Amino acid sequence: MTFNNKPKPDDRSDNVEKLQTMVQNTMGNINDANETLQFADGEERAKIAAKNERRKESIQAMKEEIQDESQARQNGFNETNNR
Repeated sequence: MTFNNKPKPDDRSDNVEKLQTMVQNTMGNINDANETLQFADGEERAKIAAKNERRKESIQAMKEEIQDESQARQNGFNETNNR
């Protein structure tokens, strides 16, 4: 039995847009969580605050990745350049 599974080519053409959407969604999650703070008790408030801090760290990392991907796009990245 022979398997002809081949990996998909590295398609980075829309990574910037995907990352931007992820940043927007994460910011929306932070806003939603902040709205729930008014109904949360002490322990739940601490959990929400900690999670929002992790979200902010993720946003920062995603923004850095957006810069990297944008730079790669400007430099003419394609699959053959990645090898």
